[in-house]
Order: sequence, then structure tokens, then C-alpha cells
Amino acid sequence: MDYLEQETFNLLAATSEMKHPPRVLILYGSLRDRSYSRLAAEEAGRILEYMGAEVKFFNPKGLPVFDQENSVEHEKVQELRELSLWSEAQVWSSPELHGNMSGLMKTQIDWIPLSIGAVRPTQGRTLGLIQVSGGSQSFNAVNNMRILGRWMRMITIPNQSSIAKAYNEFHEDGRMKESPFRERVVDVMEELMRFTYLTRDKADFLVDRYSERLQKASVDIEKI
Repeated sequence: MDYLEQETFNLLAATSEMKHPPRVLILYGSLRDRSYSRLAAEEAGRILEYMGAEVKFFNPKGLPVFDQENSVEHEKVQELRELSLWSEAQVWSSPELHGNMSGLMKTQIDWIPLSIGAVRPTQGRTLGLIQVSGGSQSFNAVNNMRILGRWMRMITIPNQSSIAKAYNEFHEDGRMKESPFRERVVDVMEELMRFTYLTRDKADFLVDRYSERLQKASVDIEKI
């Protein structure tokens, strides 16, 4: 962990208006026994915890295929939505399949709605992106997840990680080997922490919208 940012984050934590550690939800997009997107997610989680974050993972096993009409009350859907509300930042880690994120990754994102009544479960939260590939390096999955992050009104950080030939990049115990790929994962997690500290105290201000104020005002007038 030499040279890994920690002291600065400890100082930021001490001076932050919110005294709790940054709350990070991590999603991964594969259920394989040796899922490299999960291993990358777990490596990201260890790095974030070292830097002072509180990390929670969502295990997508048992999550139903997206069907808002019939499955909203499913326990896994409710768990995912509650974790999203709890989070101040998220990390999405997906394999690239057919030039895109996995269907499982997309299903998880689909189950997090843009709004639940007056509450927006993702708006104003920071987002870091990771993809793993079985072949040469590609950025299709992270680029498509970036579009979704923007649609979910998240603050998607500029940096991102793409791990090529992921089967070569992890030890048997699941830890990531020292390499430029791991260095990039560290870069992304450090940047995610920085953006989270800079924005979480100001999230309400950053996502305040004229159109939504007008809409709320019209609803309030109708109630009078």
C-alpha cells in the first residue's frame, strides 16, 4: 500500500460536515464461481476501505429479471434499492460481453429507479467504473455504463478502469497482481474518494434544478 492516499483522506474526514466515512456501494456483473468482475470489485473494495470508506457489496444472486409490474417487492430488489439509498458513491464492475456490459449488470441498474416518489436513489452520488475483458483491452462496457450513470443523474468520475485478459491479473486467492492494471484501479478509487468528499456535502445544491422547482411549486399550488 506504499504511496496509496490515506493521510489526506483522514484529514478530509476530520473536516467534513458529514462525520461518517464515505458510504460506497459496489455492484458486480457476474455470478461465476471465479468471477473476475467480482474479484476486481473486491480489490476495489479493499482499496477503498484502506482509504477510509465504508463499503458494502450487493450480491446479485437471486435478483429477478427486471419486470417492474410483478417483482418490485422481491426481497433482492428491496435490498438493492435500500443499499442505493444508503450509498454516497458507487462502483460498477462488469465483464464485457458482446461489446457491452453483462445482462446481469444492466438488470441491477434497471432495478434502481430514477425516482421513488420524491426520492431519487442515485441522484448526486459519485460513480466509478471498472470492466474486465477476456481478450484485448476494450472500453465498450465502461463507456456504456458511463451513459447509464449520466442517465441516473450520477456524478460519474472522469477516470475508469479496463482490465484486459483478466484471467492473468489475479492470484489464486483472488487478490489482484501488481501491474499497471491494478495501478489504474487504485487511480480510479482515489479519484472516486476525492469526488465523493468534494460533492457529498453539497449534493443537494449540485442537483437542484429549475424545472423541478417549477414542478414542485405547481403541485404545492394545486394543494392549496
